[in-house]
Amino acid sequence: MKIIKAILLLIIVAFLLFYFNLPVINYGFIALPIILLVVTVFGIVLSTGVQISKDAKQVKILKKPSKLFFIISGLLLFYITVFPLLTSLPMFRSESYKNLIGKVADGTKISNHIAPISIDEIRVVDEDLAYLLGEKILGSQPALGSQVELGHFCIQKVGKDLYWVAPLLHSGFFKWMNNQEGTAGYVMVSATNERDVKLVQNIAGKEIKIKYQHEAFFGSQIERHLYFNGYATVGLTDYTFEIDDEGKPFWVVTKYDKKIGFGGNDASGIVVVDAQTGAMTDYTIGDAPKWVDRVQPIDFIEEQLNDWGEYVHGYWNFSNANKLQITEGLTLVYGKDNKSYWYTGLTSVGKEESAVGFVLVDTRTKETTFYKQSGATEIAAQGSAEGKVQEKGYKSSLPIPYNINNIPTYVMTLKDDGGLVKMYAMVAISDYTIVGVGNSMRETLTSFKSAYNMTGNKLNAASLTNKKQLKSVVTRITNDVKNGNSFYYFTTKDYPNIFVGSSQISNQLPVTIVGDSIKVSFDVDNEEVIDVSTFENTTLKKK
Repeated sequence: MKIIKAILLLIIVAFLLFYFNLPVINYGFIALPIILLVVTVFGIVLSTGVQISKDAKQVKILKKPSKLFFIISGLLLFYITVFPLLTSLPMFRSESYKNLIGKVADGTKISNHIAPISIDEIRVVDEDLAYLLGEKILGSQPALGSQVELGHFCIQKVGKDLYWVAPLLHSGFFKWMNNQEGTAGYVMVSATNERDVKLVQNIAGKEIKIKYQHEAFFGSQIERHLYFNGYATVGLTDYTFEIDDEGKPFWVVTKYDKKIGFGGNDASGIVVVDAQTGAMTDYTIGDAPKWVDRVQPIDFIEEQLNDWGEYVHGYWNFSNANKLQITEGLTLVYGKDNKSYWYTGLTSVGKEESAVGFVLVDTRTKETTFYKQSGATEIAAQGSAEGKVQEKGYKSSLPIPYNINNIPTYVMTLKDDGGLVKMYAMVAISDYTIVGVGNSMRETLTSFKSAYNMTGNKLNAASLTNKKQLKSVVTRITNDVKNGNSFYYFTTKDYPNIFVGSSQISNQLPVTIVGDSIKVSFDVDNEEVIDVSTFENTTLKKK
């Protein structure tokens, strides 16, 4: 009878460990052997007969455990300690770690990869601000806000627009018990317009219920739902909440393998789970739905890029010759092909002040391109932007790279201590001393182009923009003072757009009047207001 009780107790302990830890039942994943080791040790304790004296001073072993338990324990201990060292240690597998990122192509100009963009499409809302705005709209509905909490925000393209999207999650066990059919929807925050915040609770008149999620319990927890429905032998990570172009909510989960013994995590596909019904669809990397932005987890790519730079000359490169490392982190950006990429700068090890190049990694296929061009790191760009308004004490958001008139440019927001956006900044990637700040994106662009044009030949000639020259007559002109600088807005007889230029561009602008003949050059773009690069009043020259 005692043996039966011991066996039942062992089975219960094993079941609970499996149920709550969800170990991957496959080679290379260490959680399973650790659980088996714990169960084996527990079995040793249960099978050992012990007699303790009444005064508790003597312990007598009446029955020794089977040698089989010790053999199993020894094998498991070897498997989780010595075996990983032999099969996965970079000392022995440095070449495998270096090549895990795949082929790294050489790029020519990063501006060829990142499409020119209108200032209305520039990302001005970061994740922290999205969370503040999401909390605000959730707090406006007390009955809902007391039942749920905001999940993690993920940035994604919804149609042609860029949004931060986060699910509503259960805020505790009892809240889940009272609402097991699921939480009521998700929050969308436009990445380009902080006033565009939506609480989405129905699609085409049908209520949304996020039943499968991280904060649910038992079979409704998304990890457990997958594990007990055919994915116990597959590595799963990066549970990303995404919506399709119709607004239907899904969990996009990355499948991964161990490519180098117990290390070398590498994405192999995705599982798309309907957040409402739990229906699961398995995809390879190549056939993932077009609306899915992320297949490659950010931590996998960070680790693989660092390994690629670290083991350039093998493990024993103690002189750090040609070693590279990523800068502050990875940022999700969108290219001219409308694909999403992980972006980061690369610096030489021991010389973190400036970047030696920049990398774009396709977030779906992991196709990697390295642009060997020096420039500012994200940290240097942040410092430069903050220094421009140091008297205000604003803090910069993480810089996002954009193509501003074929000039690779970091764009960031400047926020106060409350996390609210107060100003904007643009910093040239090739030279962080070229900075433009303003109270609006339009004003910032004007300030940045003015600073850029004033550098003359300071920048690499390869980065010069596509310029147009115009000779015409001024039909209207007015001035505006912003941040201590005078800007002059004018229209001409032969061009439909409004032009703007600062007094730093030309000392002839302040004395120009309607009817004067002028000659200007400017960057060709799609903006309604165009910044002039040069300005010449030919009427004044004739006088």
